[in-house]
Amino acid sequence: MRSVPWLTAAEAWALAAATAAHLDLVVEALVLGIAIGVPLGILATGSRHAERLVLGVANMLQTVPSLALLGFLLFVFHGQIGKPPARAALVIYALLPIIKNTILGLRSVDRGVAEAALGMGMTAWQRLVLVELPLSVPILIGGIRVATVAAVGMATIAAAIGAKGLGSYIFRGVELSDVRQVLLGSIPAALLALACDAALGEGERALDPARPKHSRLRAAAALSAVAVLVGFAAWGWWNDLPARHGKAAIVVGSKDGSEMIILGHMLADLVEANTPLTVDRGKFNLGGTLVCYNALKGGGLDAYVEYTGTGLTTILKEPPEYDPALVLEHVRRGLARDGVECLDPFGFENTFALLMRREQAERLGIRTISDLSKHVATLRSGFGPEFMNRPDGFPGLSRAYGLRFEHAPREMNRNLLYQAIAQGSIDLGAGDSTDGRIGTFDLVQLEDDRHYFPPYQAVPLVSAAALRRHPALRDALNALAGKIDVRTMRGLNRQVDEAHRDPAVVAREYLRSRDLLPKGP
Repeated sequence: MRSVPWLTAAEAWALAAATAAHLDLVVEALVLGIAIGVPLGILATGSRHAERLVLGVANMLQTVPSLALLGFLLFVFHGQIGKPPARAALVIYALLPIIKNTILGLRSVDRGVAEAALGMGMTAWQRLVLVELPLSVPILIGGIRVATVAAVGMATIAAAIGAKGLGSYIFRGVELSDVRQVLLGSIPAALLALACDAALGEGERALDPARPKHSRLRAAAALSAVAVLVGFAAWGWWNDLPARHGKAAIVVGSKDGSEMIILGHMLADLVEANTPLTVDRGKFNLGGTLVCYNALKGGGLDAYVEYTGTGLTTILKEPPEYDPALVLEHVRRGLARDGVECLDPFGFENTFALLMRREQAERLGIRTISDLSKHVATLRSGFGPEFMNRPDGFPGLSRAYGLRFEHAPREMNRNLLYQAIAQGSIDLGAGDSTDGRIGTFDLVQLEDDRHYFPPYQAVPLVSAAALRRHPALRDALNALAGKIDVRTMRGLNRQVDEAHRDPAVVAREYLRSRDLLPKGP
C-alpha cells in the first residue's frame, strides 16, 4: 500500500498561488502606505502641532481591532468583498510605522548637512528631495520593515471578507477542525514574514553608511531574495486580473462552515458541467449572512446558498413565520426587490439545534428546550456571534422559553462549540441540526417543543443580473432541487468534519452518485 503524500502536487500548486496572492495584497498595500505615509511624515515635520495631529490619528487607527476595521470597511465599500477593503485595512495599519520613521529619519539628518545644502543655493524642496530624504532612507526602510511584517499577519485575517491568500487555509482549518489546513496557511505565512523581514533588513543595512558592509555574495543573495519576492507578488497580481478568468466566469461563494462549502462546490460543479461558464471559487468560507448577501447585491458574488428562515429574519428583518411554503414565498418576494432571486429548495432544512452532552442531558432529565428552565442557575452556555444577535436567535429564544441563565452565555466561534460541549468547557450550545459533529461527539439535540425556530430550507440565492446574462444558470442551479435530505446532508458534513475529506471531492462524489455529473476522474 502506497503512502499518501502530505502535500500533493495539486495542493502544492494551489498553496503557491495562495502565497503569491497573499504577497501581492501585502505589496500593493505597502506601496499605497508609502505613497500616503511618507508625505504625511514630511508634513508632520513642519511643526509640532502637525506632528501631534498626524501621529494622533495614525495611533487611533492602529488601535481599532482588525475584524472591526474590516467590518467597517465593508460598509465603506458598500458590501464589496475581496481585495479592495482588505487592501484598505492593510494600508491603514501600515501608516503608523511609516509616518513615525519618516519623521525620525528627517529629524536625524545632521543640521550641518542641511545648512550646507542651503548654502549651495538649493531650495527647500531640492534639499528635501536630494539631501534629506536619501539620508533618511535607512530609517524609513526600518518603518517599512515593521509595516511589512504586520501586513503579512493582518492579510491572513482578511480572508474573512473574501481576500485571497493564506488566511483561507487557516479559516478553513478552524471551521473544519483540521490542523493540517491550519498549518498549510500558518507555516507559509510565518516563512513569508521572515523572508520579507530579512530581505528588507539587508536593504536597510546596505543603505546605511554607518553600518559595516557585508560580502558581495551576501548582497547578491539579498538582492535575489527581493527579486523572488517581487516576482511572486507579480504572479499573484497577474492571477488576480479579471481578464484571467475570462468574461464568461461567475463567482460562486459560500458562508463559513463545511455544509456551506460543500453546497458551494456542488453549485460550481453543476454550472461548469451544464453551461459553457467557468466558476471562480475564491469566495468560499466567507463570514456571516450579511457579508455574503451584501456581496451578492453589490456584484461581488453571483450565487451562494442561504436558508429561508435566515433570509426572512436576518436579511428582510421580518418576524418569524412557521409555514415553510409561506416563508419561501415571502423571501422570494422580499429579495426580488434587491435584484436577488431565490431558487428551489434542495430538500432539507438546517435549523438551529440546542445541544448538550448526552450523558449530562440524560442525568438531568433534559429532553426539550423547556426543560432547561429548571437548570438555568447551573448550566454554562455558549453561542456563536450571529445566534447571539439575530432576531430568531438567543434574544427571542430566551423570551419564548423564559430562559434567564445565571452565567451569561459565552460568545464564541460556532464551529468550536461542538468540541467545547464535548470537552465540558460549556454545557449548552447552539449548533446546526445537519452538522455531522453531533454524532461524532455523541451530543443530543433538544426538542423545540414550543416550535420557536422558523423553517430553514436550504436554497440557492442568485443575482438576477447574472441570470439575465446567462439564462442557462437557472436550470443548472436548480438541478439539486429536492435531491438532498437531512440524513444525506448530515452524512456529507460528517465526511468533512470527522474524516477531514476535501469538501470539493465530497461534493463531486455525491453529484456523480445522483447522476448529476458525468462519471470519471
